Amino acid sequence: MIKKFGIKKFARVTLVVFGLSLFALAQTNPAANAPAAAATPDSPSAAAAAAANFNGTKIGTLNVEQAIAASNEGQREFAALSKKFEPKQNELKGLADEIDSLQKQLSAQQDKLNDESRDKLVKQIETKKKSFDRATQDAQEDFQNQSSEIGNKILTKMAPIIQKYVVDNGYGLLLDTSQPWPRGVVMMAGPAMDITKPVVDAYNVQSGVPAPAAGSTPTKPVRPASTPASKPAAPASKPPATAPPK
Repeated sequence: MIKKFGIKKFARVTLVVFGLSLFALAQTNPAANAPAAAATPDSPSAAAAAAANFNGTKIGTLNVEQAIAASNEGQREFAALSKKFEPKQNELKGLADEIDSLQKQLSAQQDKLNDESRDKLVKQIETKKKSFDRATQDAQEDFQNQSSEIGNKILTKMAPIIQKYVVDNGYGLLLDTSQPWPRGVVMMAGPAMDITKPVVDAYNVQSGVPAPAAGSTPTKPVRPASTPASKPAAPASKPPATAPPK
């Protein structure tokens, strides 16, 4: 009933914010600790100023999604979000269990039911299934929107840390590995190039958020499954001779 949610959908949004944040930072004091403004540079000189800060020759990789989720703040915020959605998860699970129970009842009794009784049971299942689908879609969209807000908030604050690390350590190019190839731009990269952990460590120090207690916080939030355990059978004019397989 429950499956992991890897915050992949908001990656496209956060990557845009990340790039724009670095442009904005280039126009301010690099040592400032205030969050970067995610605003599009208004002239080519802004992009040139940003590029001037990255005059190293090393190439690095950063898993942006992992950095957000692995940070102490990310673990705290996503754990709180998962806790917030537990009542909705339980509600949807109860509805899915009810649909599954009715489906099993239909499978076990349809050869004994008359057409009217069988059609009534099938209609009941289909009505509940539609309600489940609508409620699940609404819950997932709400969860997704709040996940995106958390990810964007953390990434905006993390951008100055990333920029400082890149500049201080002589990197001239930084690639995001959140999406595996061919969806992402990086086909292969060795672990020595990855700067995700030091960026997360630096962000944890600056954020001041303590590490969660061992075993108390999931690394990723969870969301309700999108479909119930079983689907209602299609109505038929006459019951079959034997019950269909489950």
